[in-house]
Amino acid sequence: MKWRYLSVGICVATFVLTGKAQSIVKLDLKRTIELANDSSLAAFRYQNMYLSGYWAYRTYRANRLPSLTMSLMPAQYYRYITQRYDSNRDMDVYREQQMFSASGGLSLQQNFDLTGGTFYIDSDLEYMRNFGETKSTQFASVPFRIGYSQSLLGYNPFRWERKIEPLKFEKVKKEFIYNTEVVAEEAVGYFFSLAMAQADYQLALENVASTDTLYSIGMQRYRIAAISRADLLTLQLDKVNARNTLENALIALKRAMFALASYLNMDKDTQIELELPSRPEAMEIPVEEALAKAKANNPEYLQQRQNILESEREVNRTRIESRFNASVNASVGFNQVAESLKHAYREPLQQDVVNISVSIPLIDWGVRKGRYNMAKNELNVVTIASRQEELKLEEEVTMTVSDFNIQQGLIRSAEEALELAVMAYEQTRQRFIIGKADVNSLTLSLNRQQQAQKNYISALQNYWLNYYKIRKLTLHDFESGASLSERFDFEHGMLR
Repeated sequence: MKWRYLSVGICVATFVLTGKAQSIVKLDLKRTIELANDSSLAAFRYQNMYLSGYWAYRTYRANRLPSLTMSLMPAQYYRYITQRYDSNRDMDVYREQQMFSASGGLSLQQNFDLTGGTFYIDSDLEYMRNFGETKSTQFASVPFRIGYSQSLLGYNPFRWERKIEPLKFEKVKKEFIYNTEVVAEEAVGYFFSLAMAQADYQLALENVASTDTLYSIGMQRYRIAAISRADLLTLQLDKVNARNTLENALIALKRAMFALASYLNMDKDTQIELELPSRPEAMEIPVEEALAKAKANNPEYLQQRQNILESEREVNRTRIESRFNASVNASVGFNQVAESLKHAYREPLQQDVVNISVSIPLIDWGVRKGRYNMAKNELNVVTIASRQEELKLEEEVTMTVSDFNIQQGLIRSAEEALELAVMAYEQTRQRFIIGKADVNSLTLSLNRQQQAQKNYISALQNYWLNYYKIRKLTLHDFESGASLSERFDFEHGMLR
């Protein structure tokens, strides 16, 4: 006997006990997982986490492209007393100054990852109008200027971003797939918790009906002295306990159903009927293959690689900053000044600028050296921690796959035990009715049947929990042989 629809008769009983009409939803395991990944609050949270990482990577890619910026100062007005030198009187005097100015410009920039420098092209125009005793109007233009700025010996953040940012996005993508499997695993847990609660409630209903029947039979047999008063009292106690168990089972059922409905973001009054999955087909997963898939796909490995790269970046930065630094900024272009706009762009003069700066630390009492040594020690710590996490993950994959392979045999054994327990109980019940079995044998047989039913559901639960945990750890569907990461790229498109 296999229970596929656990809630047959449960809905009617629940309506009677609660006196409340409810919407009914029938779910199997696959549909439950689909709803969890589509509608649950956890799925929404993981989707937004992925989108945050996605746009962070889009921003990084955009920063690698040329950027065009317009800067404007439409109006600026000054009127104040300022100190000026009077050459005729050879002394400083205070004079009133009144001026209006405006400016604007365009700048095109392109960063170079390899060198860490910035190439730029810009154009500027400024206007100035002086008021007061001496009135004047001037336009200053830079029609075209091209330049390049570069830190000669300094830290190059662009080169490290080129290494780390694509890795971070790959990790974000695989973390999303990983979290999708986390949602599936949690949905499996809620599904089988409700399945067990519905099984307990169904058993309690049957137990109430059975104990009522057996107590009535016991009363008849007690009147003809076929059983003792102690046996009759035992049957009466079983009847009372069965009703108490039914009440407790109903409370547990409501809790489990509310938990699953809440996780799937359904209405709290939804009545859920579950269809248990049938015994899965035999599938052996090689441990070595699972380990290889985990190393290739699990986001934890990418996280450790990112941690090491970020620590190496810090070592590189502190090492370079502990020495002297030099930078250069060179540009060539044209400029002109005139009293009218059209003359400001006529016959421009060449403008050349070369700026070289050097920074040399002389005395810092070992601050830079200390930062460098701290960064090196942190890199050693991160490297060791990374290896520990990898070993921990390898152990988890190995144990989960081993449990999964064993669980398939346990399901077959639990199913066989359930069928035997059901047949044994029916035979013991019939023998009790005709007086060939005592109360203790009947109670023991019933307990074995109920335990066998729970063991079967528990075996199914452990199987599917282990299966989705393996999918989560390896990001691989061993049933279809497809990579979940490649499937995600195909369905959503890779970011180029």
